[in-house]
Order: sequence, then structure tokens, then C-alpha cells
Amino acid sequence: MSVDLTDLEAAGLDLAIADGVATVTLSRRERRNAMTPSMWHGLARIPGKLPGDVRVVVVTGAGPSFCAGIDLRMFTPEGVPGEDRGVDPGHPLFDAQIEGYQEGFFWLRDPAIVSIAKVRGHAIGAGFQLALACDLRVLADDAKLCMKEPALGLVPDLTGTKPLVDIVGLPRAIELCLTARTVDAQEAQQLGLAERVVPEADLDDAVKELTEALLSTNPAAARATKALLVRAHERSLDEQAAAERVAQAKLLSARPADRHVPPQ
Repeated sequence: MSVDLTDLEAAGLDLAIADGVATVTLSRRERRNAMTPSMWHGLARIPGKLPGDVRVVVVTGAGPSFCAGIDLRMFTPEGVPGEDRGVDPGHPLFDAQIEGYQEGFFWLRDPAIVSIAKVRGHAIGAGFQLALACDLRVLADDAKLCMKEPALGLVPDLTGTKPLVDIVGLPRAIELCLTARTVDAQEAQQLGLAERVVPEADLDDAVKELTEALLSTNPAAARATKALLVRAHERSLDEQAAAERVAQAKLLSARPADRHVPPQ
């Protein structure tokens, strides 16, 4: 499959696809991968460039930082060179503008894939929210996470508040956001914000190992199971049990007739 990546490159993104794995790299190294509207729109275009056999998406940053957050030049009179300044908050299209930015984060939760944030160095503000948009997070031991927006007079608006509360609970989420303090890799793991923390030199191997393990699972079963898990929090036990029955019936019905149901 030939994919035109020039639009992503112009937005500061690299996309590599091989053996069922797509690697998305934030590639504005000179700005510590600070994010801009072009990058958010570029992230939203990535699903349309993925072949159907991609099952794992790894999101990472070029250089020593995952992402330094929003490119703060967006808030200066000069702005970011080459970037559209967008509309003001009072404009009727402001809500749609932010919704467009958020689209680059929503697709990472798609049941068809498992997304992994591969984090070294700083994941600040928008970068922290990008890591939270992923299903799993593997951190180098030098990783530092911070929800910086409130300290800048902003709210986190790139889909990060819900996963943060879901993972650490409401009181801790309030404390982390309203103090805008930095969480190191060890505390991140204690809070459940990282599935694994490894020495920086071992980060590539750790993500490769996790990716291979995920790919070893039956693809249809993996998709159906993730779909069940992501909605479990909104259902009662009885509702979730019913959803399990429906999912199992669909999964087994799609098998060839000569395939037997494994013993429970």
C-alpha cells in the first residue's frame, strides 16, 4: 500500500508502517515536539492512511522529549510561522475548531487497534494528553508528566481530563491539574499512569516486546475484547455480562464451521 505522507511531514509528523504496526513520531525536534494546530489536524488524518492489517499504533517523539506541550508561540502576536491562528473564543466556529483538534486524539481509542505511548523525557500539557489518549503507556525512567494548562490560564481540552480521572481518581486528578506539578516516571507507575517503566536505554526493546505480545493474540478476539473493556465503566454488571454474551456469539458465529469452541 502506497501512502502519501507529505502532508504529515509538513505538520511535523512521521508515519512508518510495517508488519501490522504503525509508528507515529512527533518530529518537531527543534521545538521538543511542541504541538500546533497543523499537528493536531495531521494526527486526525492518520487513520485514513492506515492499512486494514494495522493492529498496534505506537506514538512517540523524536529526540529526548516525547512532547513539550503546546507551542507557546501560538499565544504571541507573531504566532507560529506557517500556522493558521484560528478563530477567537467568541467566534461561532470556536467550538468546532477545538473539536477538530480533538479528532487527532479520539481515534487512538478505536477497538480495532491497541495504541501505545512510548514516552521518554517530557510529556507536558498536550503531550501528556496525547499519552493519556493511548491505551497503554510505557515510560523511560527519565519521563516527566505534567498537566500544565491550568498554570497557563487554560483548561486541558484535548480529551485528557476523562482518562486522567478514570486512572487516578477525582481527588488526585484535581491535585495534579490545579498544582500543575511534575510527576516522575516512578510516581506515574504508582498512580497507574504507566503500565511499565524501564531504563531509557531499554525503552525501544520494551515497546517491541509489548507489541509482539499484543500481535500474538487472535485479531478478532482482541478487537472484541477491547470493545468490551472500553465500555465496561459505563455499564452495570448485568449490562456488561449481557454485552459479553452478545460479543461471544458474534465472535464464534464468524468462525469457520469446522472450528470447535475451546473448553472453558
